Amino acid sequence: MTAVEDFSLAELMIAAAAEAWRHDGELLGSGIGTLPRLAVGLAKLTIEDGLLLSDGEAFATEEPLPLGPRQGQAPFAGWMPYSRVFEILWSGRRHAMVTPVQIDRWAQTNISCLGDFDKPKVQLLGVRGYPGNSISHKNSFLVTGHGKRTFVEGEVDVVSSVGFSDAHWPAGMKRPEIAIGIVVTDLCVMDFGGPDHAARVLSLHPGVSFADVQAATGFPLLRAETMSVTPAPTAEQLAIIARLDPTNLRASALKGNPPGVRAAAA
Repeated sequence: MTAVEDFSLAELMIAAAAEAWRHDGELLGSGIGTLPRLAVGLAKLTIEDGLLLSDGEAFATEEPLPLGPRQGQAPFAGWMPYSRVFEILWSGRRHAMVTPVQIDRWAQTNISCLGDFDKPKVQLLGVRGYPGNSISHKNSFLVTGHGKRTFVEGEVDVVSSVGFSDAHWPAGMKRPEIAIGIVVTDLCVMDFGGPDHAARVLSLHPGVSFADVQAATGFPLLRAETMSVTPAPTAEQLAIIARLDPTNLRASALKGNPPGVRAAAA
């Protein structure tokens, strides 16, 4: 496939995020939010044909549905009410990409509130079904604003998803095995695959340095041995993204819709 030079940062992140589902095989792929939703659709069409998708309501679909108003009858592949979704996720046959507001060094995340739980500064979704999901199946993350407010120095304000910390488990109880995929941000692609699940940078977006990423992160990062530059999306990928997002909702996912290649500092 042919790489291009003109693409937005959102499109770079979508293409990078699609890689989260590589080698997953037949399972339910869920993208929560605009960019993850486009990423899982791109993954289905270019990387992992075995993925099953959902329309987000009550049906399964083998073809990704474009964002925005539906035009005509969608190509539904089966009925997927909540009971069926829970059956799939409890068995581990799901890989979701979520958009937490905080992530800590133990890969614990927060979607609930900012500040003290009893008197929050900002009230968000609440933990919802995230604790059980984080134990039951693999999760990846996408963050549109990489900074120390998101990648916090200590522990997240509310532990909404299980990570690699043993601090909250009862004495004598073994923490379950947790599957964390990749973390895609507006600066880089990361994972928690270092020694003792340390966070490491897998690739830097064009024009971003490792020092830039570390300065925007509240805990130490490692450089992956194969750390590289995040690949630019190809013309074919951009065409699919445009088809899946005909009203260009991706342009509003990041403030100012910045280009995918950062200008050199003056």
